[in-house]
Amino acid sequence: MKKIFARTVLVSFCLLSLCACKWINEALDIEPSDRFSVNAIWSTENTADTYLLGLYSFLKENNGNVGCDANLTRVWDAYSDILKSNSWNQYNHPYNTTFLQGQSSFNGQSAGAFECWQDCYDRIRRCNEFLRDVAVFGPKISDNYATTRSAEMRFIRAFIYMKLMAVYGKCIIRDAVDGPDQNDKALAKPDDVWDFIEADLRYAAANINPKQTPGRVTRATAWGMLSRAALYAHRWDVAIEAADECKTAGGALDPSYANVFEDIYSPENLLTFEFLQNKLTHRGDIFFRPLGDGAQGGLHPGANIYAVFGPTSELVDSYEMADGTPFSWATHGADPYTGREPRFYASILYNGAQWEGRTIETFEGGADKIVEFDISGAAGSTVTGYYLRKFITEKQTGWEKYGSDHFAIGLRYAEVLLNKAEAYAQNGDFTNANNALTEVRSRVGLPSKPVATTLDEAMADIKHERMVELAGEGRRFWDLRRWKDAVQVLNEKNLHGCWITKNDDGTFTYKQVSCDGKGKTHTFLESYYAFAIPITEISNNALISPEDNNPGW
Repeated sequence: MKKIFARTVLVSFCLLSLCACKWINEALDIEPSDRFSVNAIWSTENTADTYLLGLYSFLKENNGNVGCDANLTRVWDAYSDILKSNSWNQYNHPYNTTFLQGQSSFNGQSAGAFECWQDCYDRIRRCNEFLRDVAVFGPKISDNYATTRSAEMRFIRAFIYMKLMAVYGKCIIRDAVDGPDQNDKALAKPDDVWDFIEADLRYAAANINPKQTPGRVTRATAWGMLSRAALYAHRWDVAIEAADECKTAGGALDPSYANVFEDIYSPENLLTFEFLQNKLTHRGDIFFRPLGDGAQGGLHPGANIYAVFGPTSELVDSYEMADGTPFSWATHGADPYTGREPRFYASILYNGAQWEGRTIETFEGGADKIVEFDISGAAGSTVTGYYLRKFITEKQTGWEKYGSDHFAIGLRYAEVLLNKAEAYAQNGDFTNANNALTEVRSRVGLPSKPVATTLDEAMADIKHERMVELAGEGRRFWDLRRWKDAVQVLNEKNLHGCWITKNDDGTFTYKQVSCDGKGKTHTFLESYYAFAIPITEISNNALISPEDNNPGW
């Protein structure tokens, strides 16, 4: 009986195997139901472009201001000294828990809130798949389709590698679709990665359609991004060249600083992300608007406002007076918000500001009240005495019900000029560094700074200008890290706000206070300049060992 049973099973198994072979062969001709097949993606120009534009999402998610995701969990400046989140960990916001609870946020296995290794390589694989297939299928769509779309995709790939380098300082170069045999690869030398990034951006700058559709990457965008990448790579001549080429390709300052954030088509905006109310939205108004916008009555009766992000005194007090002299509480403290430079009024909502037909009240007990930061939850109002104005549209309605649609900015020409100024300064050409800085300052009516005589002087001017010009746009945290200034600026330090009390005679009393909670200071260690390579990569890659990890991990 046992022998008969054994033969029956064997015969049955053979028959099943033969049938299975037939079924497998037939199944190979069936389009997969859980994803787009290669043939489906490349069936028309529209479907191919849909795949390409899907990878634009990485640019949007890492723009650092509104629209990064639904709950604004990647507002990079909220990790720095210029923007304070009033939430301890509500709304999935890790801003305070990351740097206000010692070293527990990071370890030798993960970059914590900045962990992006696997996501980046998933996106890189998709980029490489597109670049592989476009060479085959692109010519069937049009004569230059493969070239122009490869240029866009290589821009995106370069941006992803820039993120890896910003977080980890080193990474693996995967420039093609790897199979199982290519899993094990060593970490590349940083210069080799920057060579790779530069080559991708140069290809993009040379080959993107010169009549590119608005809202997509242009040649000016590619040159502008190369100017940013070159600062990380310490390639000062490349940064200068890229900035000049960006101008030639159409980069220009908007005569009005405020208009940059009101008009998506401002000539200054080199990379933007458009949103549509009730279709493709974010929650920027809920998180950025002053608390009083949600009061009963007015333009937004009953609107649910979290009022999470507030500019700090470290930022607000850095805006100069209109004549270019520094702001000082000792000199201007009786009337601190009058006579400031234009970027202050375009960026900050402060006590006494006119907004949507009312007066902002950030004094204690006011409609937009200041409250103490509480590590047990979300304050629900400003803890600094200020709100950020840049990414909300005055008098716009509909966001209460349908969501916010203010556009996001990923890159603008003013940053390119500041990149150029920094590169000239690092090259020792302080005159040209000052000229580039003056272009940015003169747009808002500020006088030129004296030409620096040392690198430290030049960099102090440039760092100040980047802080106020790009405030809230997601550059400050990464600047502090690449300058190696973050330990000095953040470690064992408090951020501050302005506590305002309204007096019986209608005047105000101003007091600088910590906005980090009692007994709390920030922690930023030297090892945070380059976070740990994930343990999963080290464990699964035979050509990377624990000794290859960054210092301190």
